[in-house]
Amino acid sequence: MERIKLTDLRPADGATHSEKRVGRGRASGWGKTSARGNNGEGQRSGRSSKRGFEGGQMPAYRRAPKLKGFELVNQTVNYELNVSKLDKIDSNEIDLALLKELGYAPRTAQALRILGNGEVKGSKTVKARHFSASAKEKIEAAGGKIELV
Repeated sequence: MERIKLTDLRPADGATHSEKRVGRGRASGWGKTSARGNNGEGQRSGRSSKRGFEGGQMPAYRRAPKLKGFELVNQTVNYELNVSKLDKIDSNEIDLALLKELGYAPRTAQALRILGNGEVKGSKTVKARHFSASAKEKIEAAGGKIELV
């Protein structure tokens, strides 16, 4: 069995081809303008194109919308509930788990915020991460309790 030598290695058939030699007369097929077209910047010697240059057209990197700011990685999804909705819920204790169960809050909600729009009639115990100042006043004025979670 004969050993393969480094000098015996050759590329596979069809893997390589001879370099295109331009400017060698009309009979070659690459004569006259040498595959550069008839006129303009690309015809001249020494022409090098800038990265992203599109022939004078506004380049893609300038046409594309730019991102502004950044997105928080650990952002919490809050569900905001006005005090006017508290009377519609038939429970004395209201928290995020109950609101999800009843279909008021989406499944993705991670925290409950109570806002002060509207009026409260019944006394209820509300557990939430945040209460606006007016919401606190209205719930406590109606005889309810607030608990920060």
